[in-house]
Amino acid sequence: MKLTMAQALVKFLDNQYVSFDGKETKFVKGIFGIFGHGCVVGIGQALEQGGHSLTYYQGHNEQGMAHAAIAFAKQKKRREIIACTSSIGPGALNMVTACGTATANRIPLLVLPGDTFACRQPDPVLQQIEQPTSVAITANDAFKPVCKYWDRINRPEQLMTACINAMRVLTDPADTGAVCIAMPQDVEAEAFDYPDHFLQKRVWYMDRRIPSERETDAAAEMIRNAKKPMMIVGGGVTYSESYKTALAFAEKFNIPIGETQAGKGQIPWNHPLNMGGCGVTGTGSANAIAKQTDLVIAVGTRLTDFTTCSKWGFQNPNVKMLSINVCTFDAFKMDSVAVVADAKESLERISAKLDGYKSAWTDEYKKAQADFFKEIDRCYSVKLENGFSQTRALGIINECVADDAIALASAGSLPGCMQRLWKSKSEYTYHVEYGFSCMGYEICGALGAKLACPDKEVYTMVGDGSFLMLHSELYTALQEKAKINVMLFDNSGWGCIENLQNNQGTETYGTRFTRRTETGLDGEVIITDFSKIAEGYGCKAYRVTNEEELYAALEDSKTQTVPCLFDIKVAHKSMSDGYDSWWRVGVAEVSESKTVQKAYEDMKENIAKARLY
Repeated sequence: MKLTMAQALVKFLDNQYVSFDGKETKFVKGIFGIFGHGCVVGIGQALEQGGHSLTYYQGHNEQGMAHAAIAFAKQKKRREIIACTSSIGPGALNMVTACGTATANRIPLLVLPGDTFACRQPDPVLQQIEQPTSVAITANDAFKPVCKYWDRINRPEQLMTACINAMRVLTDPADTGAVCIAMPQDVEAEAFDYPDHFLQKRVWYMDRRIPSERETDAAAEMIRNAKKPMMIVGGGVTYSESYKTALAFAEKFNIPIGETQAGKGQIPWNHPLNMGGCGVTGTGSANAIAKQTDLVIAVGTRLTDFTTCSKWGFQNPNVKMLSINVCTFDAFKMDSVAVVADAKESLERISAKLDGYKSAWTDEYKKAQADFFKEIDRCYSVKLENGFSQTRALGIINECVADDAIALASAGSLPGCMQRLWKSKSEYTYHVEYGFSCMGYEICGALGAKLACPDKEVYTMVGDGSFLMLHSELYTALQEKAKINVMLFDNSGWGCIENLQNNQGTETYGTRFTRRTETGLDGEVIITDFSKIAEGYGCKAYRVTNEEELYAALEDSKTQTVPCLFDIKVAHKSMSDGYDSWWRVGVAEVSESKTVQKAYEDMKENIAKARLY
């Protein structure tokens, strides 16, 4: 079939399917795009002429639309995607941050940036970056460090190998992430006789990877020799739909469970074995158990510094690590004994080898959980004389939203409050991007989650700092009639980083949103009416300063059909605190400040207690 490269690309994407546990799903739902001279007459023309079932979504910031695509794929458990296309130069580079977000979180994202002319005849073209060291370098080379696969189509027939490799990565549970196929704008329009078999329906099988007998024997032996094991469930448990297996395993052998941000929400929040979030943004119950455990069973987690408290959280001198993960790179972290396989298949096979085993835990985890449940209740009921508490506001939202509503967050203090305090009442309703903690994901992510689950309410928790960075896809939500609820917590600054500053001995500097005076940014706090911004877009907006107003706004919002924004004015420093955790950051070795000197000495003491690798 004689087609332009862009036309063939559209036909190919429209015919890709995945199969998981025997269920077949169309993989590519549509394409987000912001058209410019690098793509509008290439892939734009191919989409416009029809003959496909892909939905075109109009983005309003390239990073924003790509973050929406990430959230869509995350909510669809990585089995459906929306691709993203842009012009060359600045339009393309805007997607680089989103590619980092996708790759860090192991979420499939396909970006299709326009590129400069392969023939080079009109060089330098508008928005082209020229490098004297090599004219072959373009802006799109910046995608290489943040992508799992990168290619540039310099001849139309190269599309075929590029697409096969792109799909190989996008559908691989172990190796997925961002994929970039750069498209020179002249090649997009060049024709080639593409063979029919390339354009026909293709099914990619996401088979569960089976552990070897040696791996399950080694894992069973480790568990049998452990007195007080602890399981940490990560995103791998979520995406492999193995949470019921993980819970049954924990129940059978009396093993308490800690959750990562990507693993939270699948195990019932109030299950007797669920200790809640583990690590820096974790609960007191999970962190107390982590300090005692002699075996960490890490299931589907990449063991980031937030989960492990910078490898400080496991204080038992005899603690060992067992990792179950489809990704070899993750499975061997922290010198783990590795089971490189699917979580469900692995846990079932290991369980069969442990008949008669029970951990030695008695009431320790029950008391830890009960104590932290009281702490959740305390945080949710905090009332201040000088303002509205962030934790009280979050508690009201948690109380009022439907059990199947999706709660979303990404950066700042809110992911910490969410992992510690949020009570997830249904599976796949807790959606926090914390692999990259990318500010600006929140509203874009809410759009993606809503496109994935149009029948559910989506509540995205965003700070004023993140809102100011990126909220362009609020406009797209209006276009798509995608009713999202933006819970904007305004504390007039980057409160999370201010806390980090203060906790490490430095006075507040550059983290409050204040006016400039003769001595610096130390004037009065700027008060912004964010509700007016939302109303200007055409959203329903509420200005909230107390719990009565929040209750009323939440009730009214349920009757609305357009996106809603809640401008919630919360008190400075009214978020939740850390619970018996440590996070390693670089503290100044030399300082005139006594508090910084003390923070440096504290850091050295904690490093001495942490694992080195």
